[in-house]
Amino acid sequence: MFHKPKHRQDNAINAGSMADIAFLLLIFFLVTTTILVDTGIAVRLPPWTQEPPPPVPKRNILWARVNANDELLVGNTPTDVGQLRQLAKDFIMNPSGSPNRPKAPNRAVISLQHDRATSYEAYLAVYNELMAAYNELWDEAALQSYGRPYKALSAKKQAGIRAGIPLVISEAEPVNLMAEQ
Repeated sequence: MFHKPKHRQDNAINAGSMADIAFLLLIFFLVTTTILVDTGIAVRLPPWTQEPPPPVPKRNILWARVNANDELLVGNTPTDVGQLRQLAKDFIMNPSGSPNRPKAPNRAVISLQHDRATSYEAYLAVYNELMAAYNELWDEAALQSYGRPYKALSAKKQAGIRAGIPLVISEAEPVNLMAEQ
């Protein structure tokens, strides 16, 4: 008559170790995930000194400016970015022996200045052309001296070529170039 209800066993899952498993999975994913880091232009800066840099004769400086309209001026002449590489190579090496250019490649300085409103793409295009000019000059010097491309040389030989044709790109503080004109 009076039946006692049967107590059924509860089918609940023990969740005590669930937090431990979730924590272990979290640590696993944090350790194994690679986080992409934005990389910029790798430039080695000179060491900081209190002394001002020595004066550079104007004949040794090639002025490259990019204005707010992404227009390139080499000296005061409007120039296409595609011409910049050859202009830079001619300036650095001075094959004609012009008195308005550096006497030797190790005296050449390229001054790069851009407007605050210059697009990153325009700045990067100009910078890439200047780097390509130096890379081509180093390659030409390596082929002439050693008969091999620059990248195939030992570190000591590469340093020797860079000593003769050092990479000297001076980046001036961004300004409002459009206001100056």
